[in-house]
Amino acid sequence: MSKTVIATDKAPAAIGPYSQGIRVGNLVFTAGQAGVDPATQQVVAGGIAEQTTRTFENLKAILEAGGTSLAEVVKATVYLKDINDFAAMNAVYAAYFGKEAAPLPARTTVEVSRLPKDVLVEIDLIAEI
Repeated sequence: MSKTVIATDKAPAAIGPYSQGIRVGNLVFTAGQAGVDPATQQVVAGGIAEQTTRTFENLKAILEAGGTSLAEVVKATVYLKDINDFAAMNAVYAAYFGKEAAPLPARTTVEVSRLPKDVLVEIDLIAEI
């Protein structure tokens, strides 16, 4: 099966040897995204809510560039620097997926010791086209 690279200037440029997203068949896999402003490549000001919001805007941009959307997400993986931020992250997460989304994506959430650029959250998604 062939792979197609997904790239957009509406999400931060890769900071290593990886793609923002890859399309394989009818699936789009995003790289982990964080609260980094694509215009400045800097972490957004604020705490977990602001970083999670920016993270989802970056993910939306990649999904749209790949021909899909948050409505088509089947799996999410959330990496938190501090599990005590779970409730605040979850509130933003719920706002993006909404209670009326049917069905909600499967999700894994884990606490990690450190993330690139010392961000508070990183999320990757798998979506259907």
